[in-house]
Amino acid sequence: MSPIQSCLVIGAGDDTGGAIAKAFAREGMTVCLVRRPRHRDALDKLAQSIIASGGQAVALPADARDEDAMVALVEKIETKIAPLDVAIFNIGANVNFSITETTAQVYRKVWEMACFAGYLMGREAAKRMIQRGRGTIIFTGATASIRGGDGYAAFAGAKHGLRALAQSMARELGPKNIHVVHTIIDGMIDSNFIRENVPGVDKFRSEDTILSPDAIAENYVWLHKQPRSAWTHELDLRPWREKW
Repeated sequence: MSPIQSCLVIGAGDDTGGAIAKAFAREGMTVCLVRRPRHRDALDKLAQSIIASGGQAVALPADARDEDAMVALVEKIETKIAPLDVAIFNIGANVNFSITETTAQVYRKVWEMACFAGYLMGREAAKRMIQRGRGTIIFTGATASIRGGDGYAAFAGAKHGLRALAQSMARELGPKNIHVVHTIIDGMIDSNFIRENVPGVDKFRSEDTILSPDAIAENYVWLHKQPRSAWTHELDLRPWREKW
């Protein structure tokens, strides 16, 4: 029998996004996995792994920056899959360029990926959730959401914007019983990129000084389950040794 509700994960990559999708699948939801079409093979592989573990998953490749694509995506989920109860925006777009080398194209693309796409997802999810009077929307932020770093003007600008979006949505949608959350993932994540580019990851993992995607995912499920008498709007997650 099909689950009653669905969970949309925009940015369902191999690490954090995949862990989040698997965690919500274990909660009995159909997880709708979204990455750009060029990642179709990886998206299908993730969906197959969730199904093999007894969950329900659908690969829905799309460009989250495309308004028409996002409108069609949510319409498809609502009419063909299951009512949308959780929507998670997990696109990173972390790049490093000096300000003099940050082209307008780079700045615009990073903003589109890490901020504008979040607005599109949030808007379309909210339209459906308002009708039912319930739902959870989670935006994944970063250290750059609250502090701009050297060489991260584009990334910080986009992530600051995403945080402001989440705050505005929380104030508007909270009274409508929709829980809007912004998370600050502050530190290195045990991801393929980090494992390939940073030495000593095994040591970090043994000392719990690198963020575990599975641990992040557990927190996302907990946020969704919170009673509305004690909602968290912003949650920061970092290893115990991280400086902040």
